[in-house]
Amino acid sequence: MMPAMRTLLLSHAVLAATIAAASARAQDAAAATHDYPTAERVIWVEACMREHPGAGHYEMLNKCSCALDVIARKLSFDDYDTMHTATLAASIGGERGAVFRDTPEMQDRIKAFRKLQAEAQASCMIAPPAQR
Repeated sequence: MMPAMRTLLLSHAVLAATIAAASARAQDAAAATHDYPTAERVIWVEACMREHPGAGHYEMLNKCSCALDVIARKLSFDDYDTMHTATLAASIGGERGAVFRDTPEMQDRIKAFRKLQAEAQASCMIAPPAQR
């Protein structure tokens, strides 16, 4: 092989290795920033699968996991936990749920979370209830 060709191949290999290492570091940093506890991921995926019956088990396992991954890329776990809890608690009847239903700040968080959830489900090809 000619020296110029060898140098060109070597420089391409070094460039590819540098890009791969930078990409891995960026992914590790993003994962550490928005790392959700395993138990919370399992709870989310199980609830999502219950809400979308009829599709294959492994299909929905992957789609529901995908949806939470989309959310995890956009929200820290603390933000997710607050918004998800508010969304669930808003359905509690009586005075206990009123703090979530009647507080404008919580209503904004609930709306934002529901929008993000719908976007995540759409991006992972989870049909909305009306289309099932």
